[in-house]
Amino acid sequence: MYLFVYLGSALVALIAVPVSIWLAYRLDLVDVPGVRKMHSKAIPRIGGAAVFTSVTLIFVLALYLHSAIGDGGGIQAKIIVLLCAVSLVFIVGLVDDIKNLRARIKLFVQLVAAMAVCAAGIRFKSLVITESIAFDLGLLSWPISLLWIVGITNAVNLSDGLDGLAAGVSAITCFALAIIAVSHGDLVCGLLLVALLGSLTSFLFFNRNPAKVFLGDCGSLFLGFTIACASLMVVGGSASFAEMAVPVLALGIPIFDTLFSMLRRFLERRSLLSPDRSHFHHRLIDLGYSHRGAVLIIYTITSIFAGLGILIVTATSTVAIIIFVCALVSQVLVFRVVGAVRLRETLARLQHNHKVSCQRKAQIENFEDVRLHFQCVTTFDDWWMVVCLAARQLGFARLLLTLKDGGTTYRSLLWHANGEDSEMSDVFRAAIPIRAVEPKLNLIFEASVNVDGSLESAVHRTTLFCRLIEEPSTAVLLQDMAMTSEAISIESVRYESYDEQRSVVQVQYSY
Repeated sequence: MYLFVYLGSALVALIAVPVSIWLAYRLDLVDVPGVRKMHSKAIPRIGGAAVFTSVTLIFVLALYLHSAIGDGGGIQAKIIVLLCAVSLVFIVGLVDDIKNLRARIKLFVQLVAAMAVCAAGIRFKSLVITESIAFDLGLLSWPISLLWIVGITNAVNLSDGLDGLAAGVSAITCFALAIIAVSHGDLVCGLLLVALLGSLTSFLFFNRNPAKVFLGDCGSLFLGFTIACASLMVVGGSASFAEMAVPVLALGIPIFDTLFSMLRRFLERRSLLSPDRSHFHHRLIDLGYSHRGAVLIIYTITSIFAGLGILIVTATSTVAIIIFVCALVSQVLVFRVVGAVRLRETLARLQHNHKVSCQRKAQIENFEDVRLHFQCVTTFDDWWMVVCLAARQLGFARLLLTLKDGGTTYRSLLWHANGEDSEMSDVFRAAIPIRAVEPKLNLIFEASVNVDGSLESAVHRTTLFCRLIEEPSTAVLLQDMAMTSEAISIESVRYESYDEQRSVVQVQYSY
């Protein structure tokens, strides 16, 4: 039965892949070269449709021919829900290949499909560490299972960056899981994994470098979701530590690559779903390895750790735990060797982000404090006093406000923090226009903001200042200035300290 399923799936895929290539060219569903792409010409990107077709066709046929399947335990319902869920994930991936869906939409559909699978009973229910140590997950069963399914799905999807990479890693993982399923006598899960393995075997003939077709999101999402669900079926709800080691170690490169990518984006304060070019396979290419060489290295690493996972299943509890921990540490070291993760840089970035976060919190507090003063001013002179207060609190070095009517300067107001208007080097300079109160008036702030080691901080403080001067009362007060100023008047405001300036404002407005 297993041999029939493997050969049947491989044969169907061998026919379906060329058909998908022909359709992709006819419908212009090709992946064009880009900054994040490793190919130099347009390649069809719906090869996953051939994989999906061959797997589902042969799997359903095998279930139909084997009458013993579905005779109890609700297995038929589980199979129907699983097939519907993987079909939904495949469809949203295909739509993404055609129209480029937003990442949040794909994530939402994955969650819906994963919830359906969990509701059918395909989820973690208990965690077995050793024969004497076991935990009933209870309410944690659902979130852990959802995280596992969605996490593995996206890990496989993100690994699809080189020709044959995602398909090859998935094939090795399917082979390892199929061994466990067959040894347990799990016919349904074994047939699914063998069908997937056969389809991927044929697909790799077309997907190896130089690739004639790509999996696309329809293929990589389908593979990841199916493998995640199959691994849950292998353990049968009882998450045996030894059995879960197989998919964890076999998919170690995609899993850790996803985790480190998310950490990297978090440290860079970017969206966790944003693309980049710093994945494990990109690092290997940057180190000088060829396209095929990088793929073969990842194949070898995956095979070694998949073999260790199978070894763990046959080992005693204590030995299994030791091997598993050593394997995980080894995988992290592999990422360290290729430069995909750097401890010192990570710690430095964490410290920098903490410093920026504290600075922003203090800046927001200063902004809210000064904003109260702006709401109480009634004359232009009062407004200028509060503007000077805002400039000091937000770390400005110099501030010049000029009012012009055509080419004539009517009034200039100068403030600087040093007590003297000297040249400054480490500052961010900006010209900030103010809403005109009359068509001919031209009002501009010339601001010099202390950088203090962070240009981003200087820009943020400038943004907060712009929000302050756009208060509704500003237009009226500037109109008052325009009406009362008939000659050029250069005024300079200097305060030796922040407390002195603040006390003047507090006395003037009785704060």
